Amino acid sequence: MKPVDGSVKSPLVDGKVWVDFMIPLLLWGAALVLFTLNLGGVPLRDWDEGTVAQVAREIWRSHIAAAATATPDLTWLFPTLWGEPYLNKPPLMHNVMAIAFHLGGVSEWTARLPGALLTATSVPILYGIGREVFVQRSAALLSACVYLTLLPVVRLGRLAMLDGAVLFFLGVLVWCGLRSRRDTRFALGIGLAIACISLTKGVLLGGLLGAIALLFLLWDTPRLLRQPSLWLGLGLGSIPVLGWYGAQVWHYGAFFWEGNVMNQSLQRIWNSVESNGGPPWYYLLELVKYGWPWLLFLPLALQTVWQNRELGWAKLVLVWGGVYFVAISLMATKLPWYILPLYPALALAVGAQLAGMWNQGIHIGRRQYNLGRYSRRWVWALMALAALMLTASAYLGLGETPSDPQSALLLLFLGVTFGATASLVWRQNPRFIMVLLWGMYLGLNLLVLSPSWVWELAEDYPVRPVAAIVRRSTPRGEVLYTSAPYHRPSLNFYSDRSIIPAPPERLQRIWQETPEIYLLLDADTLRQWRSLNPQILGTAQGWTLVHKPRQPFPNGAEIVQK
Repeated sequence: MKPVDGSVKSPLVDGKVWVDFMIPLLLWGAALVLFTLNLGGVPLRDWDEGTVAQVAREIWRSHIAAAATATPDLTWLFPTLWGEPYLNKPPLMHNVMAIAFHLGGVSEWTARLPGALLTATSVPILYGIGREVFVQRSAALLSACVYLTLLPVVRLGRLAMLDGAVLFFLGVLVWCGLRSRRDTRFALGIGLAIACISLTKGVLLGGLLGAIALLFLLWDTPRLLRQPSLWLGLGLGSIPVLGWYGAQVWHYGAFFWEGNVMNQSLQRIWNSVESNGGPPWYYLLELVKYGWPWLLFLPLALQTVWQNRELGWAKLVLVWGGVYFVAISLMATKLPWYILPLYPALALAVGAQLAGMWNQGIHIGRRQYNLGRYSRRWVWALMALAALMLTASAYLGLGETPSDPQSALLLLFLGVTFGATASLVWRQNPRFIMVLLWGMYLGLNLLVLSPSWVWELAEDYPVRPVAAIVRRSTPRGEVLYTSAPYHRPSLNFYSDRSIIPAPPERLQRIWQETPEIYLLLDADTLRQWRSLNPQILGTAQGWTLVHKPRQPFPNGAEIVQK
């Protein structure tokens, strides 16, 4: 079955040329609403958000200080984290975020806005990719809509992370590669897009995604590999990448090579960096957990891709999805957001399948050929999803004191959507596609309007009240220690202080050896410290800030312990 060659046209689009201008514009508008709605409504989460935002703030502050004193500033080139060299990732997006801080102040909204805008723009770019590979416009439109309504893309694309930018640059990379088949000048964009990926997440990812694009061209259009514009673009793109890496080696020497190239890039292939490991099927489980409801159509979509492997769109999905999925599955380090560049390829496969299913459905008053039937298994699966959503909604929303009314409303809406979709599939009505797309889009808007879209925040105590005490009671630039067993980068960001976790033995030693110190202690540790008579500065969320002040001599001198 070749879903993009059917004879039934979708009423969603017509054959007018101006549609190819209006559709991307409408897609971009819908994506901007979804990706910017309530963007600053919840705090930054730990790890990537807290760390990236702090690096960006230090770049911004350094620029402000340099402008005030008319001195040169190179923090944009050599970023820092709490004054120490930051060697984790190149600072392209950190600098963009610093510009957002300069224009709109430091907040969750400005921290997340650059990545959200780039991710939203990747939606019409995927439509453009579809227009390059599909015969029917409806397949391109459905692919972009599926991509827009994928939960991981929406959720992670809205965060103050680097992965939304990667989705945008990857889309530009693939679109330029496809467009260059008709106009070789677009091959220049291939090298520039690879450069942007390399300056966002490092040369390891830039090289992998660039190799995928070149492998596709080698299979689909090998003549392009002999075009001077392609190699000129790769050469131009390599200049800023080599320039940045060369500057780091010149500035830091072997310290950069070990800290960035080895520890943060190459070691992720064979070692589980920071204990972020998992089995080879880790990302398959990620798809199973968060790919619904489009996961329902993915097996048949992949079968269709294989059956059409001589066509350009199927070659693209096979190379893009297959090579990338194998590569990240074989890596020792596993993180949930590594799978994001796979979703555009899967959206193309599912979009092509949905276009074919539109042709298979029963269209009243239309003559159809090759009429097929929708699988009854889809009906039962959708009914099961509907029952699950409605049951969870009743559990959260019923009773005298509903535990989570916002989530209950969202689950109720999704349950009704899946139920209506199941009914239409049972009747072989192809309009189930529009019902499911609209239901998912509106449901995701309801999700981002609630604080539940960053559900990791519920896994630990809220940091803002604790950070407020720290910021109010300690000098700026002070280094604190805490009895917590792990770092909370978001706590550091909101308190604007570096708070270092330490075991009880080290805390005792620091207290005895340091003339003046601030500690953030949990309730159990605080009880053990009562005999030391610490000065209590404030308590919030079960954490207490204590202070050991300097002890002056009677004549006014201070005790300096060695």
